[in-house]
Amino acid sequence: MALSSNQKRSFGDKVINFQKKVIKDFKRNKVIYLMLSPVILYYIIFQYGPMYGLQIAFKDYSPVLGFSGSPWVGFEHFKEFFNSFYFGRLLKNTILLSFYSFIFAFPAGIILALLLNEVRGKIFKRTVQTVTYMPHFVSLVVIVGILFDFTARDGMINDILVFLFGIDPIAFMKESEWFRTLYIGSDIWQNVGWSSIIFLAAMSNIDPALYEAAKMDGAGRFKQMIYITLPGIMPTVIILLILLIGKFMTVGDEKILLMYNPTTYETADVIGTYVYRKGILESDFSYSAAVGLFKSIIAFTLLVIANGIARKIGDTKLW
Repeated sequence: MALSSNQKRSFGDKVINFQKKVIKDFKRNKVIYLMLSPVILYYIIFQYGPMYGLQIAFKDYSPVLGFSGSPWVGFEHFKEFFNSFYFGRLLKNTILLSFYSFIFAFPAGIILALLLNEVRGKIFKRTVQTVTYMPHFVSLVVIVGILFDFTARDGMINDILVFLFGIDPIAFMKESEWFRTLYIGSDIWQNVGWSSIIFLAAMSNIDPALYEAAKMDGAGRFKQMIYITLPGIMPTVIILLILLIGKFMTVGDEKILLMYNPTTYETADVIGTYVYRKGILESDFSYSAAVGLFKSIIAFTLLVIANGIARKIGDTKLW
């Protein structure tokens, strides 16, 4: 439907006013925008720029022919992936690892923050915080190396199990049924302290008068935690939960690549590692791009759904 002259004039005025506001804001905060420019450039170059290459997911890409010269094949790569032997296993492993992280790793940071918030001894509290923060700053390669050493047949964990229960040593890293337990357990150990920082910061913003009023009403420390602390940090929990759901299909691919081997593919192989093998090791760029695009579409859809649910339930949302 065509716009009238008055509507066109009104729209033009709004555009001009918006441009004036942007120019005025830029002049007023030019130093801040200058500081922000490296971050913007990073996202433009390394996040949005590569999106141009997504077209190879619909082509039989050849580096010789380039993006524009490669023949168009439509959804053939997607059909091949959906009909492949690995599709069910990859989807199952990706969902299960993400789900276990969702129900075990994510609440661990909240629980630790709640416990630390109840500690009154400052020295003990700071000691626990330091000890739990430290693994986050250790290289992932070192973390997995420690995991290999501890779970080896002659490692500490097997020595303890043999001493206490007299069982035969277990090759944990070569047993597919142990992979998910080791992955989630090591993830909690490495990141629980770091993730608790955000929740502790949210707790510091809770009005102390609420606790005083609760004490006067006879509420103990546990009830104060349930009825004051938890509701106080709930907006932060919801935001982080939405972001986590957005990464539901993106498991820690780097860590899995370091941990897994052909004997554990049954439970360890996820979409991200499969994309790495097909795209980097086998140079099947179009097929791996199609698989990666499928994963990104699912992740984006979950993010939108989670944000929509949060918006309907309460006021906390991403947009």
